Amino acid sequence: MFRRTKIVATLGPACDRNDHLEKMVKAGVNVLRVNFSHGTSEEHIKRVKQVRELSKKFNIPLGILADLQGPKIRIECFENGSVHLTEGERFILDADYPSDKGNTERVSIAYKALMHDLKMGDTLLLDDGRIALWVEKIENSEIICRVVIGGILSDRKGINLQGGGLSAPALTEKDKTDIVTAAGFNADYIAVSFVKNAGDIHEARQLFEKAGGSGAVVAKIERSEALDNIDEIIDATDIIMVARGDLGVEIGDAALPPAQKRLISQAIHKNKAVITATQMMESMIENPIPTRAEVFDVANAVIDGTDAVMLSAETATGKFPDKTIAAMDRICREVEKRPQVKQSNHRIDSRFQRVDEAIALGGMYIANHLNVRAIVSLTHSGSTPIWMSRISSGIPIFALTPNQDTYTKLTPYRGVQPIMFTLPERSQYGEVNRMIIELLKEKNIVSNGDLVILAKGDYQNIEDGTNALKIVEVGD
Repeated sequence: MFRRTKIVATLGPACDRNDHLEKMVKAGVNVLRVNFSHGTSEEHIKRVKQVRELSKKFNIPLGILADLQGPKIRIECFENGSVHLTEGERFILDADYPSDKGNTERVSIAYKALMHDLKMGDTLLLDDGRIALWVEKIENSEIICRVVIGGILSDRKGINLQGGGLSAPALTEKDKTDIVTAAGFNADYIAVSFVKNAGDIHEARQLFEKAGGSGAVVAKIERSEALDNIDEIIDATDIIMVARGDLGVEIGDAALPPAQKRLISQAIHKNKAVITATQMMESMIENPIPTRAEVFDVANAVIDGTDAVMLSAETATGKFPDKTIAAMDRICREVEKRPQVKQSNHRIDSRFQRVDEAIALGGMYIANHLNVRAIVSLTHSGSTPIWMSRISSGIPIFALTPNQDTYTKLTPYRGVQPIMFTLPERSQYGEVNRMIIELLKEKNIVSNGDLVILAKGDYQNIEDGTNALKIVEVGD
């Protein structure tokens, strides 16, 4: 009936032409990502406004994820745009060199403190590992290297230290300005790049709330240090993103698949959501169909339990943004038919600390062992359907909420279908049940004879107030 795995797509120039954004919405995108690494604030604000308008036009929830750039650990520019580095030759990264005068011998760096994080024998990986430099020595502003893996190196490519250890803070002055912009267009989530520990998340959350933001926080796992501190990071954040580009460079490509599986499992265990990102449908930047390897990549993430899969350049600058989303939608739906994707033993032996948590998880256990057509959570804050979404199931979870922020906040969570729903004041229990079932029947979700699980509270519009679970049979 519904696709459970959510799709995050990045906004960009490709979305501005040929009605691509509207086509992306029709193809099934759930969350639109604003990438602060590119474009201007004015461009971002304009695109977010278009997303909000399309959400109202089609009466569907669309979340906004504002992705902060993070520290610019990059080289600067070459005089001719690029150079060819030859294996075995010397190449210098020079913090004091003019930013636009790079050549085959040296280039400037944007992160001026880089030499303080390095020692002789370190390996620097540039352009997602396509270029490798071995550090021979460090003299004043110069990092003198030997080319280990050569090739074409162009302007503004990123720098990673193999094994991690760069000290640049996760939040830059640009990020702090962009947080204010994100709060201004009421972003549902801000994503913090190059997170090292829980302190990075706490700082971002405080700045976001101070700027008037009411959304939540995503921790992008792309540093090896983050893996060492992953438990505290997951506890501090709302969602983690497996950002496989920089993470794969730092820990090595062979270590990336097990790391991804472990991160998804750990987040679910701690009742947090996961977005799997980077190069999922990379070939579709230029081609209208995915490779078989990309199909398997998306499918494996769904099988592992990811809440969402993300597209970057595929929709921001690619030729076929709506077809890419349609292909991802098709893959997710097919994989979700498999029985193993619907099975769960999540926290089956755990004790619960809160009543609404017990109601949420108890309702899901019942649903998975009874012939239930739909699960409904009458929610103000969204906590109950979020807990429900941690249980693997083939049964849709309908989050009925009067809160606009909750309506869009729930868009990344696996299996959750948000619906705006306001009850009259002083509604009686029987009347509430009837209104809910009538709504589901109007949307052709249930029919006579179906069983529906209802989770709600004795008092309306109270946060964390879910304290009742009811099983009803649909009738006339």
